[in-house]
Amino acid sequence: MRRWLNRIITPPLMFIAALILFAEEVLWELAKRLMAQVGRLPLIRTIEAMVARLPPPAALALFVLPGALLLPVKISALWLIAHGHTLVGLQLIIAAKLIGTVLVARIFTLTRDSLMTLQWFARAHRFVLGWRERIYGFVKASHAWLTLALWRGRMRAWFARMSPGRIGQRLRAIRRLRLRRRGAVR
Repeated sequence: MRRWLNRIITPPLMFIAALILFAEEVLWELAKRLMAQVGRLPLIRTIEAMVARLPPPAALALFVLPGALLLPVKISALWLIAHGHTLVGLQLIIAAKLIGTVLVARIFTLTRDSLMTLQWFARAHRFVLGWRERIYGFVKASHAWLTLALWRGRMRAWFARMSPGRIGQRLRAIRRLRLRRRGAVR
């Protein structure tokens, strides 16, 4: 009975896990590009230089700050979900997660050297990375991951075939069609 249940439950869960990891990889690349653009601003560059020079206790406090600040937002989102505002609550949780992840990743990048001087932090970091790599390896060896990678390759090839001019032409054609439909309906 247990094997039968595993055969039914495992494929959808693996697909969901692969989808989450796939989305994380795509969003991570976009976030890195965005933060690189933001980091070019003179004020942000100055702030980031100050953050990179923080001593370990201050770096740790700054590293924990986004999670602490976003916790009330996530609790509010759960309250909204519990009171019937499911879509707004889910959107709030997703936005908080994205913002928090981007901030923590950037802060970690800037304070990594300082944080790694804390022995307990360095041990915890190695443990988490080892655990993460085992899970990633398991998911990336799955059929679901290979399917998503194939879809990603097809999407990239499709976008590569589309020149910027053709995309703009299609968007303008869609806009004209919508305007015509609105004019015809009125």
